[in-house]
Amino acid sequence: MSEATHVASGKVREIYALDDSRLLLVASDRISTFDVILPTEIPDKGRVLTGLSGFWFTLLRDVVPNHMLAIREDGRSMECKKLEMLPVEVIVRGYITGSGWKDYQATGAVSGHTLPEGLRESDQLPEPIFTPSTKAEEGHDENITRDRAAELVGDDRMREVERVAIQLYSTAAEYARGQGIVIADTKFEFGLDESGNLVLGDEALTPDSSRFWPAATYEPGRGQDSFDKQYVRDYCETTGWDKTYPGPELPEDVVMRTRAKYVEAFELLTKIPFEEYVKNPDVVLG
Repeated sequence: MSEATHVASGKVREIYALDDSRLLLVASDRISTFDVILPTEIPDKGRVLTGLSGFWFTLLRDVVPNHMLAIREDGRSMECKKLEMLPVEVIVRGYITGSGWKDYQATGAVSGHTLPEGLRESDQLPEPIFTPSTKAEEGHDENITRDRAAELVGDDRMREVERVAIQLYSTAAEYARGQGIVIADTKFEFGLDESGNLVLGDEALTPDSSRFWPAATYEPGRGQDSFDKQYVRDYCETTGWDKTYPGPELPEDVVMRTRAKYVEAFELLTKIPFEEYVKNPDVVLG
């Protein structure tokens, strides 16, 4: 990595500057739960995140431009355009679950959207809703209203972000349903290029940024099985861990079952054997 300068670390990614206009995003195999990075890694997780993002960037590029320039041959590093990132995270929810379900139970609304009465946990919403969030002072995501988001980025830009985000989600969710996966909700991050155009950045529609449910077992009225950290969360809940750093080591069976879920999501959505991607990452680029 001698040609690159390390500029930031995330929970999963290391970010390097290649030059003034390009970044290298390297997805590690780290996994976090309850906002704590665990000491045990999940083999190939970073490759799944990078490969799936590359697949979706290619599939959805007619909806909005994205920051991807190339995937490197290690399968976990993506060269990207440098963007001026917007200070909001964009959540699109197609189903009522997670923090949205808790908010709905308490108030009948989610992020300023008043929803129909009588919804059950995991019900599909009448139409997808746009629920932005921002980073609170203590570093956790904080749900905000669309009006608050518009104050941060401007009303015209927020309208564009909302329209594009819902189109991205709707297009991806329809495709995924045909491959046996329900995308309950997802997070997008957008930035602006040097001309001020809206560009999709970060990652896209991975098990880390989305809730993926198996369509075959989907049943409203309860929580759903998931394709991401379910085994990890379930194990951590049994250990008596207080959910502060450091987290518990994961046993081998939890690691391998979690890896299998990530790989299964990759293969269902891309229809490409994971080993084929490892040998030649460009197969996800169509």
